[in-house]
Amino acid sequence: MLTTLFELQKELDTRIEKEHGLEQADLMDKKIMALLVELGELANETRCFKFWSKKPAAARDVILEEYVDGVHFILSIGLELKLQDQVTLDPKDEYRDLVEQFQLVFASIIEFRKQLNLENYHNIFNEYIILGKLLGFSSDDIEKAYKLKNEVNHKRQNSGY
Repeated sequence: MLTTLFELQKELDTRIEKEHGLEQADLMDKKIMALLVELGELANETRCFKFWSKKPAAARDVILEEYVDGVHFILSIGLELKLQDQVTLDPKDEYRDLVEQFQLVFASIIEFRKQLNLENYHNIFNEYIILGKLLGFSSDDIEKAYKLKNEVNHKRQNSGY
């Protein structure tokens, strides 16, 4: 599954970079910031930290779409560093609550920002996969939703997004 997702992401990234004249730009800080923002948006949709509110979490499909937005940026970061052929996922089946897992993902992204290396990249990816499991998503759910959102992202580029 990862090979296919990396290929789809590379196609989208190449298109965006070409259409926006960014082929020579260093986009790493922007991609990391985008990933942090997407993670925050995902947390907001789950409402897992909103102890003061009785409003329920967003619908599962909304949360899944937000989740795969993060997958897009994780893949894009891996491509930027040419790590796509070195990725090995080994998420531990450790129970954590959602708030703790969100904090671990945020922390892994910040640590990666300090040292852009394969070990820290693996840590982001594995913590994000654990988050997806806690949210109830299977690898099939993620792959299907990623492909749908990838199509949406291409359509957005077609319309000058």
